[in-house]
Amino acid sequence: MLKLDFEKCGGLIPAIAQDYKTNEVLMVAYINEESWNETLKTGRATYWSRSRQKLWKKGEESGNVQEVKEILVDCDEDTVIFKVNQIGGAACHEGYASCFFRRLEKDGELTVVGERIFDPSKVYKK
Repeated sequence: MLKLDFEKCGGLIPAIAQDYKTNEVLMVAYINEESWNETLKTGRATYWSRSRQKLWKKGEESGNVQEVKEILVDCDEDTVIFKVNQIGGAACHEGYASCFFRRLEKDGELTVVGERIFDPSKVYKK
């Protein structure tokens, strides 16, 4: 039985969310044992929010949840890839399909290469 190595990195391991159809990398987040178990139980990606210090069920505010279709585990059992169906089309809290919506140019500038799916100011009401 798989036992992920949460101790190696102080209780958190990287979790890469990847679109299960296109293989586009959507985001990178962290999971702890509790969020791992919640993901396995519900089939929805659940992460550990380092900034809020609490479980973060992806899409709990935006509605853009991630249905986990497949999970890949690396050779050291300390990183996972969640192959997901991204409901709503946007994984990024800035409204883009992927958090990797900018490209670094040779001059050091960032160029937006992704298309914004939603306006975050209308989705996240704080």
